[in-house]
Amino acid sequence: MPARPPEPTIASLRDSPTEGDALARYWRFYWAVADAQLARWLPRSPSRVLDISGDHGRCAERAAEAGHTVIEVRDPLLERRTAGALAAGTSLDGASGPGPATTKVLGDSGSLAFLGGASMDAVLAENRVLSRHLATEETIAEIARVLRPGGRVLLCVDSLTLGMALLAEQSHWAHLSDVPSAEVVLVPWPDGTITRCFGADQLRELLAEVGLEVAWIRPRTALSPSTVEHVLSTSPDALPRLVRTELNAPPGDESLGFHLLASAKRL
Repeated sequence: MPARPPEPTIASLRDSPTEGDALARYWRFYWAVADAQLARWLPRSPSRVLDISGDHGRCAERAAEAGHTVIEVRDPLLERRTAGALAAGTSLDGASGPGPATTKVLGDSGSLAFLGGASMDAVLAENRVLSRHLATEETIAEIARVLRPGGRVLLCVDSLTLGMALLAEQSHWAHLSDVPSAEVVLVPWPDGTITRCFGADQLRELLAEVGLEVAWIRPRTALSPSTVEHVLSTSPDALPRLVRTELNAPPGDESLGFHLLASAKRL
């Protein structure tokens, strides 16, 4: 039996795989779990869905395929590099004809001023977008504003587990000792960018302050990358079984996992 691969560095868990990535199997599992979680969470009837995830259309595409009308917010800075200078709020394109549609709009996902209040049935803030917006309070307040009463948000953030592991990996011991008492935890990455990390209680309090009631908070995945890599390296056909195991796992410690997934409803 092949030896279990070593646990990867924390920094290598940041993004989706590149060619030759040693964690390619884990990322395949990760996104299969994310797709299944999204499918379970989406409204059952056709709805207006706002996607601010910035994940190259992945969530928007899944929501549209499920029969929803989707507004996908794209980062103006990234789009201008390929489409020229366009004003925020500009519609890039949209599907036409009968049935569900996805409209791509240039705009700041942290400020949704181009949308009216109570105009959306659901909001997707996946792909750790709220951890990249360091002033997360403002973004969550905007999400609450555009949701109709009873509307829901699905969000994913970096966890304190990830933040503390990353600080330890970089030998930032002084910063690490401050984490338990810190109200806001900002963690530097090796590439110079910064992410904001949350504990389950912090996230629940942040959502409650803007009138969002938390339905649940759970790790994106409880299975470790090394475990997934080991299983899939020896049994490539085990992916569906691993995904089912993850989805059907009983509620456990909310603090586990590198990323926290939460569902909340506007009161």
